[in-house]
Amino acid sequence: MYTSRIAGMGKYVPENVVTNDDLSKLMDTNDAWIQERTGIKERRHIKKGDGNSTAVMGVKAAEIALDRAGISKDEIDLIIFATLSPDYYFPGCGVQVQDMMGIHTCPALDIRNQCSGFVYGISVADQFIKTGMYKNVLLIGSENHSGGLDFSTRGRGVTVIFGDGAGAAVLTRSEQEGHGVLSTHLHSEGKHALELSLKGPSTNHWVPQIIEENPQEDIPYYPYMNGQFVFKNAVVRFSEVIMEGLKTNGLDVNDIDMLVPHQANLRISQFIQKKFQLSDDKVYNNIQRYGNTTAASIPIALCEAWEEGKVKEGDTVVLAAFGSGFTWGSAVIKW
Repeated sequence: MYTSRIAGMGKYVPENVVTNDDLSKLMDTNDAWIQERTGIKERRHIKKGDGNSTAVMGVKAAEIALDRAGISKDEIDLIIFATLSPDYYFPGCGVQVQDMMGIHTCPALDIRNQCSGFVYGISVADQFIKTGMYKNVLLIGSENHSGGLDFSTRGRGVTVIFGDGAGAAVLTRSEQEGHGVLSTHLHSEGKHALELSLKGPSTNHWVPQIIEENPQEDIPYYPYMNGQFVFKNAVVRFSEVIMEGLKTNGLDVNDIDMLVPHQANLRISQFIQKKFQLSDDKVYNNIQRYGNTTAASIPIALCEAWEEGKVKEGDTVVLAAFGSGFTWGSAVIKW
């Protein structure tokens, strides 16, 4: 059986920087309040007219990943696209990317596992590669949150957290045993699905237009989050799924060279770091600059860590995510 390895990574974030002070002009909040609760200082938002969308940002990240992997678009056997903010209800962003990049008639698979989407995607790609069915898989996580957020005081508890961006990875076949993706571990618990949810339309036809067309007091179109409940579940599931991955591979916490957690909240990452007694150089966080980009957060962070030389060949890298669904997962990779 083959193994799969990450051959190249890329990321893209919009140029438009939105600071906490910028948000304080739109809602009753301030920089200190946001940093204390989330650790976020700024995030990137698509600017109307800049040409970006969930699929477009995915393409920009994917092109970088392909170039770094030294793999042609014609060599891609499968496209996997993870997002909670697709450009349309249907079709999915995977086929949009395929069209924009001029990729042949390979399959395009869309994954809807929100914050855990990229980890789920790694697991799916890994299985296809291990069995020999596909050789090269393009995996993208991309999000356009800003198109669907409530920029009033009513929505501040959620709106201050999220940002836009995309990350991509090319996974390819390897015959080097003990390297690449060592294992993946996926879970979900649907009974808590509505604790972090959005019961509404797509970002192309959003709340202001809908309210104008159909005024109502109860607005179910913005994201809802039971913050304390999500936090309590997240810290438990993060810990469990990281340990599950380590134990499967006969490793312990001391073997981790780099932990890249989903960038949900800096306080969650710090809690996990303290619990596992990991030094600062063994945990990568960039939520301070980008906010929570859900399915894009791990690939953006992993790409940056690699670009900065903090992830090196031979390192044991652990990815872990928790999010809406609830869904959670981990991946253990020998770089």
